[in-house]
Amino acid sequence: MKKFKLGYAPTRRFVFSAEDAFKYKVLIKEKIESFSMDIDIVDLEGINEEGLLYDDNINADRIAERFKQEGVDAVFFPHCNFGTEDTVARVGKALGKPVLLWGPRDEAPLEDGMRLRDTQCGLFATGKVLRRFNVPFTYVTNSRVDDPVFERGFTNFVAAANVVRQFRKLRILQIGPRPASFWTMMCSEGELLERFGIELHPITLVDIQRASRRIEKGNGSELAEAVDDIKAKLDWSEVTEEDVRRIAALKVAMKQYAISTGSTAIAIQCWSSLQDAMGIMPCLANAILTDEQIPVTCETDIHGAITSVMVQAATMNQHPTFFADLTVRHPDNPNGELLFHCGNFPVSMSVEDKPRLRKHFLFDDHSPGTHEGEVKGGHMTLARFDGDHGDYQLFLGKARGIQGPYTRGSYVWVEVNDWPLWEEKLVKGPYVHHSVGIHANVIPALYEACGYIPGLTPDPVDPTEQEIQAWLRGAGL
Repeated sequence: MKKFKLGYAPTRRFVFSAEDAFKYKVLIKEKIESFSMDIDIVDLEGINEEGLLYDDNINADRIAERFKQEGVDAVFFPHCNFGTEDTVARVGKALGKPVLLWGPRDEAPLEDGMRLRDTQCGLFATGKVLRRFNVPFTYVTNSRVDDPVFERGFTNFVAAANVVRQFRKLRILQIGPRPASFWTMMCSEGELLERFGIELHPITLVDIQRASRRIEKGNGSELAEAVDDIKAKLDWSEVTEEDVRRIAALKVAMKQYAISTGSTAIAIQCWSSLQDAMGIMPCLANAILTDEQIPVTCETDIHGAITSVMVQAATMNQHPTFFADLTVRHPDNPNGELLFHCGNFPVSMSVEDKPRLRKHFLFDDHSPGTHEGEVKGGHMTLARFDGDHGDYQLFLGKARGIQGPYTRGSYVWVEVNDWPLWEEKLVKGPYVHHSVGIHANVIPALYEACGYIPGLTPDPVDPTEQEIQAWLRGAGL
């Protein structure tokens, strides 16, 4: 995936100090370049002699055109003094990308009583005009360049904008229909396309079976690499060399299909025709691909695949997700819950040096292909995109890993703030028993991203909406 591009459009107004505006243009860019984010910044140098956005409609057209040609994913309008609200709004409207509004806090007036910038006043003006132009935007509290609240707000905005750009380009490779008995996995393909522009690319189990067999019979480098990777990272003593080769071939086939169709996630019918047709379970193949930033969800869970892409994007694709059932309550902890699936959690999360590659524990024929074991705990985000009756929501909550009894499959026990509250919210919907987890706090970024996705409502349980907003304003710094 191409690197995230940010349009940098610092703005000033003619009645305030042009010299101070230019100074802050440089200071702010240097500051955001110092943040630990691997992004490209497209500025206004060459647009005019100052590299600033000001009250000139010709400049607005030229600025919008530059950002379009460069393919920016979001735009930052730092107000280096009062700024030019109508030109900011024109550029924001023309681009249709997430917009960040912020300005550095003003210094005290000069000894003669004059003020150089009046930045805060200009932010009030621009916010109103952006609303007039129907341009959604993110606002970071008026603060100094070195204030931690600016860094927090800026980095969270970029993460949210990355969620939006990947959501707007979502195409999911659907391998097989949902299992007949899994009514919870129903989704409206037409509504996802009409409402959000999300595309599905369906193929049959026969398609993936044929592709896997062709790869398995060959001597391609991708297959050899996948086989070596499995043998190096897992204890495969309970299965055969043929099993390893077949699992590796499935992994390669799914990845090739995803790349060739432009899909960023996969939903597969793992239960239970695939093992009847191929003699393996896809769990480990799913785990390896998820580790490689192509998340795979089980039981043809399309909404789960959507969630996985969003959650992964909120970390700027720095962490893999895991796809889990919300299964049983902890036997001793009233706020504890088991996150489990048959064997699809990324291998990199395992607490063991070499987790076991085993035969499946639920089927009479014991098809191999499950990667079993406990995964690391720590702090994590749990999320779920879901909907019914045309209403879509994004469940958000934080959890931390705790000790719990051994169980089969991939699993981790977690504790939340108030499990009965979670349970009620999840049961009463529009959610199901599946969730997506990640070892990072991405709740504020996902919450902010919903503001740029019409028809999607954030539904945080912990922290609350008010707590998220307070955090974005600098609470806890």
